[in-house]
Amino acid sequence: MLWPAFKSWVCMQTIDSLVNDLKLLPHPEGGFYREMYRSPTIVNSDGLVQKSAYTSIYYLLSGDDFSSWHRIKSDETWYFHSGGDVTIYFFDENKALQTIQLGLDSKCLQATIPANTWFAAKPLSQNSFCLVSCAVAPGFEFTDFEIGQRNSLLNEFGRSLDGVKAIEGLTRV
Repeated sequence: MLWPAFKSWVCMQTIDSLVNDLKLLPHPEGGFYREMYRSPTIVNSDGLVQKSAYTSIYYLLSGDDFSSWHRIKSDETWYFHSGGDVTIYFFDENKALQTIQLGLDSKCLQATIPANTWFAAKPLSQNSFCLVSCAVAPGFEFTDFEIGQRNSLLNEFGRSLDGVKAIEGLTRV
């Protein structure tokens, strides 16, 4: 059947176009990004460190890629722009796996992940992509960014079969 192959080709062309047109770069957690804004306003973070009040990026995931488990020291809000829905996975304060579906199908167009929360994301469909913006306040710094290690996450959060599957499926190491 020709239709699925054509649909996949169109999706890849769209992804390549977005990466090129928006000048996106590979992100260490997976996907592509570009910082769009860094506030010149400086705030005290944790009473000691000074940071930009907030930062924002474009972030693109293709259907066969994922944002691996990571956490940062600030709140992060995702704003849906284009493509298919994306599932954001996170562990709540009780170490239980939770999900948020973001996109047009879910009619949920933004979601916030609290500071210091382990989270990951993956497009719902392997034949799609999602383009979002992410705003971080206080502003994002790579020194505040930690990629999750599979064994460590399994030890801390592997209480349920769903949690184990999410950790194994959304870690690279």
